[in-house]
Amino acid sequence: MQLEFWGAAREVTGSMHLLRVGRRNLLIDCGLAQGRRKHTFARNRNLPFEASSIDAVILTHAHLDHAGNLPSLVRAGFRGKIFTTSATEDLCSYMLVDSAHIQKSDVRYVNRRRKREGKHLFEPLYQIGDVRKTLSRFRAMDYHAWFTPVEGVRALFLDAGHILGSASVILEVSEGGRTRRIVFSGDIGRDGLPILRDPEIPRGADFVVMESTYGDRLHEPPSAAKQYLRACAASTAERKGVLLIPAFALGRTQEVVYRLNQLWEEGALPAMDVFVDSPLAVNVTEVFGRHPECWDEEMIDTVRNDRDGDALGFRRLRYVQSVDESKSLNARPGPMIIISASGMCEGGRILHHLSNNLGKPTTTVLFVGFQAENTLGRKILEGRNPVPILGEQVEVNARVERADSYSAHADRNELIAWAEAVRDQGRVQRYFLVHGEPHAAESLATAIRERGTADVQVPERGQAFEI
Repeated sequence: MQLEFWGAAREVTGSMHLLRVGRRNLLIDCGLAQGRRKHTFARNRNLPFEASSIDAVILTHAHLDHAGNLPSLVRAGFRGKIFTTSATEDLCSYMLVDSAHIQKSDVRYVNRRRKREGKHLFEPLYQIGDVRKTLSRFRAMDYHAWFTPVEGVRALFLDAGHILGSASVILEVSEGGRTRRIVFSGDIGRDGLPILRDPEIPRGADFVVMESTYGDRLHEPPSAAKQYLRACAASTAERKGVLLIPAFALGRTQEVVYRLNQLWEEGALPAMDVFVDSPLAVNVTEVFGRHPECWDEEMIDTVRNDRDGDALGFRRLRYVQSVDESKSLNARPGPMIIISASGMCEGGRILHHLSNNLGKPTTTVLFVGFQAENTLGRKILEGRNPVPILGEQVEVNARVERADSYSAHADRNELIAWAEAVRDQGRVQRYFLVHGEPHAAESLATAIRERGTADVQVPERGQAFEI
């Protein structure tokens, strides 16, 4: 059998791993690459294999860097099933539709300028029709229930604790009279986060494919998240400004709202209105309510004791859906908080809020998630000035803050502990580290080698291994 790495190899986005077992081909994740627009657009459109040759897909979770290019796979000829958890299926029914709409909107906006300049016009990667065909191929599986995605392979989902419905995957692969146990970590969550259960660890494997996003960095404890948010809100309120929080509509938005709700309940939230400007976030938040089987005890207790019976809503909070209401926020005086997608500032309504507010010294931009290389969020975080937004150069006079305590990814110590726990039966032959920039992955590789596993690989894109 052969394992090939076609995405998130020495980079964070575009997760896509191909397992070839005899004549069967099983794809684990099919995510969008993000970064330099021209480069990633070509990568996303041009799949590195024949889509029709893929027999099945296993999807670890609904974030677009893992699920967002599934419609391109279907559009190119994939006709198999896509196996995932029930919550992930529900989330993708909104995430992928929203992705198609954003692509169409952003391409239309950029093409207006390109047409004036006489340049070649872009086309979206996929359309709504491609998304509908993709969703028809989903098959929801329960956690802890074995299933057979292709002949010769048994699979099992464990809760990865990263976002709603996220999973680590155990594969038992039989070929030539022998069986190998392969674990794909997916994105690994953290112990002690609100809303969701702590990650489950698959113990014992022959080969492990694991993420390394924060392989060289430690996070602040999750308990620091609420107070950091309160401090940013208070300082912005004093300046009568706008606190902009770029946040993925799935996962991070709900956690920020959860913390704001706690501050409201405690009387510690400054007198400022809060807007979640993302139609997708409205739908995603509704999905959270549909899946209490994924909640942790803290979330259950909060819902039970909240004065409104809603851990993701309070009186000063408004969810914004219409374009007109979104635009009206740019004329509204502060102080206020705007939470908007996308989390890496690569599309969606956050671009327009940044364009209108980055130049104001009363604005604070608070990053609560990882910013991949070459994304707009990374450029702002690194202090670039000006920055390109929707074809224009925008001056940055706003305060820029980062709160790692909100991260839904395990940090260096948590990743090392996860790797050691998987190895507790002493049988891991090789680790493959993916979903991390080179310095992060190499740093984690060194740490794992120092703890007794000599064979730790950080694969290049397109690299294949016999296992």
